Amino acid sequence: MSNQKPAIPKGTRDFGPEEMSKRNYIFNTIKGVFQKHGYAQIETPAMENLDTLLGKYGEEGDKLLFKILNSGDFLNGIDPLKMQASGANATSLLLCEKGLRYDLTVPFARYVVQHRDEIKFPFRRFQIQPVWRADRPQKGRYREFYQCDADIIGSTSLLNEADLISIIDEVFGKLAVRVKIKINNRKILAGIADYIGQPDKIIDITVAIDKLDKIGMDAVMQELQLKGLEVQSIYKLEPLFAITGDNRAKLSQLRRILQNSESGIQGIEETEKLFGYMDTLAIPSETELGISLARGLNYYTGTIIEVKALDAEIGSVCGGGRYDDLTGIFGLKDVSGVGISFGADRIYDVMNNLNLFQAGSKTASKVLFANYGDKEVKYCLPLLSQLWQKDINAELYPDPVKLSKQFSYADSKNIPFMVLVGEDEMKEGFITVKNLFSGEQQKVSSVNEIIEIIGQKN
Repeated sequence: MSNQKPAIPKGTRDFGPEEMSKRNYIFNTIKGVFQKHGYAQIETPAMENLDTLLGKYGEEGDKLLFKILNSGDFLNGIDPLKMQASGANATSLLLCEKGLRYDLTVPFARYVVQHRDEIKFPFRRFQIQPVWRADRPQKGRYREFYQCDADIIGSTSLLNEADLISIIDEVFGKLAVRVKIKINNRKILAGIADYIGQPDKIIDITVAIDKLDKIGMDAVMQELQLKGLEVQSIYKLEPLFAITGDNRAKLSQLRRILQNSESGIQGIEETEKLFGYMDTLAIPSETELGISLARGLNYYTGTIIEVKALDAEIGSVCGGGRYDDLTGIFGLKDVSGVGISFGADRIYDVMNNLNLFQAGSKTASKVLFANYGDKEVKYCLPLLSQLWQKDINAELYPDPVKLSKQFSYADSKNIPFMVLVGEDEMKEGFITVKNLFSGEQQKVSSVNEIIEIIGQKN
């Protein structure tokens, strides 16, 4: 038998109890804010029919879909010549009927169409589940990761965008992560394409300029040349991304430049209105108009949102935007929606690196009952049960081993209190509670007194 340890696929991670406690702190914080703002939870399957997913994320996104081979002899009945003649997507559909979801938004659009008779619009939903992408693993980029999504569908009001930005600000405020919220509008990007005389190249333009912060203007211009854009058109882009000033000043300058683009002006007016709502809400987080922000996904049609952590070198920790007809691809036309997605794995990495997790979030149990033997266990079990009924996390050491081993166990789990009930305690009718952090011991006579001591510590 090989001595080599088993391994997991690259781009995936195991999470032990301490890590899960931290992750649940993130999930519960996000979930609590979602619920406070009136969003209801749903879940969808890990796998979707492949034709539900293909073509929704652009050519690059399709390449990153994990596809599931059909059960049994998946080559049975498949003509090899037909496979050779087919493109990658067509071949996938011959061999695979299902795929792992790439995000939570397209499955949500499918859900809305499938359950439209049960849904009351506008529909506010949130979803916290894993997604999968066949990407090259690197720092902050995983093949399996959790998304925490909130969407409002069935309303075109920009109040929805303002609500989601308020959620972003509140979540990161509670997590103590300093962020910058970057905002743009897909219509402004369409206006830029109009301005440089290349409206038919809008996808190529947005894909390239979305990389501006990463690769710089020269590399963006080179990429656009390779995509077939005229040189004079590319050079007209440069001054657009040199616009300075606060958000209002940038929008004012853009209005002058894009004055002949109906789409561009509409995007500017929507963004001005959104910033007005944000001013009224007094959003504390730093916000910035990001003229180059495009967020690659083809289904965005209006507001685009991206959030960066200010104190960590990592990609975006949250993003989203407006999609005017995503449900239309499934047969339900003219249903506009807007949503955001928190990247829980990146948030976890940021908080871990910055030591932002609260000490209490690492502790599962608050109290450990020592095990002296059968008689003592029978005495302790009703006390343990009463603590559980009071929603106190507590446990009883399962074996009557040396007390030093039980103390070591408590220390390894960062348990703050130990209840000691031996022969003397049972005979005299009291309970010894030991604070394992300070070493202080107290004698009490009831569970309520135990709870009072724990409350003083916390």
